[in-house]
Amino acid sequence: MNYINLIEENKEDMIKTLKELISIRSVVSEAEGDAPFGGGVQEAFEYMLKKGEEEGFDVLNVDNYGGHIEFGGCELDENFEVIGKNEETMGIIGHLDVVPEGKNWDYDPYGGEIADGKMYGRGTTDDKGPVVAVFYAMKALKDSGIVPEKKVRLILGLDEETDWKGMDYYLNKVKAPDFGFSPDGEFPAIHAEMGILTFELAKKLGKSQKKGIVIRSISGGNAPNMVADSARAVIRAESYEDIEKKIILFKEATGFNLNIKRVGKSIEITTQGVSSHAARPHKGLNAISCMMAFLKELEIENDDMNDFIQFYNNHIGFNLHGEELGCGLSDEISGKLIFNVGMINVDETVARLTINIRYPVTLDSEKVYDSMMPVLNKYNVGVIKQKHQKPIYFPEDDPMITTLMDIYKKHTGDNESKPIVIGGGTYARAVKNTVAFGATFPGEPELAHQKNECISIENLIKMTKIFADAINSLAMGVDTNKK
Repeated sequence: MNYINLIEENKEDMIKTLKELISIRSVVSEAEGDAPFGGGVQEAFEYMLKKGEEEGFDVLNVDNYGGHIEFGGCELDENFEVIGKNEETMGIIGHLDVVPEGKNWDYDPYGGEIADGKMYGRGTTDDKGPVVAVFYAMKALKDSGIVPEKKVRLILGLDEETDWKGMDYYLNKVKAPDFGFSPDGEFPAIHAEMGILTFELAKKLGKSQKKGIVIRSISGGNAPNMVADSARAVIRAESYEDIEKKIILFKEATGFNLNIKRVGKSIEITTQGVSSHAARPHKGLNAISCMMAFLKELEIENDDMNDFIQFYNNHIGFNLHGEELGCGLSDEISGKLIFNVGMINVDETVARLTINIRYPVTLDSEKVYDSMMPVLNKYNVGVIKQKHQKPIYFPEDDPMITTLMDIYKKHTGDNESKPIVIGGGTYARAVKNTVAFGATFPGEPELAHQKNECISIENLIKMTKIFADAINSLAMGVDTNKK
């Protein structure tokens, strides 16, 4: 049977599989026994490996740091009989871990509920939905009798949203694919990914002997690569009436969501923002920036704390491209640098900001760091480098890009869209000759890392068909039913 028809026949089974996978809260956590990324990630990993075994694929678990599901890689004679093995491998690299769910969902973030033709849940688009789509594309090809000449390998990453240690470990144990794609970006095809920096900005805070308003702590954010949707400050003061009045006036002036309550002898101020992916901070509202904008309205006694608040509001604030910090860099291919404050952690001795930057593909990381130093030095703010992912770039006329574009156009009729550049970072960076392909369609809302993340069932089926054709074309499948 035609593999496209098989995808339609497997629709209900695919939905069931995705729902079950979504129900697993696979947020990376502390190691548990033989599970280096925590119990939730391990459960999701074992679930997918078991599905692969049940469907007759070859599976490999590399010490619970990663693994794969694969088939194909056969040399055939003129009668389509297997006469040897072909070790050339096409890799499709996805991930099973998810970012924390955040707050204020309208649906259970791990319920896989379906409403209005959409399944809701953390990971439906990033990246469990696309992984399930690739799996069922491979299943349809295999069940239809297609034998790929190249190995087709679905690689399951387990800590893509954090440190990529699992992928590093896996690739140290298993030979990397020769080429492939990652279904963890956007359609039609991604020909460049901006460089990514994660680092801390830290400032020591001296104690103040003066009486008055004292900030005991500030916290907020869930991950560096998310726009913070909440922040919290704990404050001590001689009187709280003035602070309460200022909050009322501030809310009226800005429309920001602030709340205040008494906690023992202190007060707690909270701000609510809108979460988004750090590569698209303009689609969210950073609760940390809302908090810092309010705190500058207070007469805080600690000079170092005041300097830190002034630094934040003057040189970061709600600016998303780093101009006020000196790193407002750009290039013709990828446009402006993207700047996101992912987390804040302040006590009475030190203030820390976790920053996530996406920088233009023609630049290097040191240029970004160097451009910030004049401002940082002025405020005695230090830099603690944590993570760097170099940019990747393929010309628009690269054969891989043109092949994927043709397949996308065939299934969508969209002849207008062009290959794109993204600020997001995918596993395409982990393996040479690999690009991101799918899975968000043009014009669709980008819900990765946001509340109410969801995928339409129609798009789930459509991307599965696109992936099946991509695999068949790039791995040069042979239909053994025609022998």
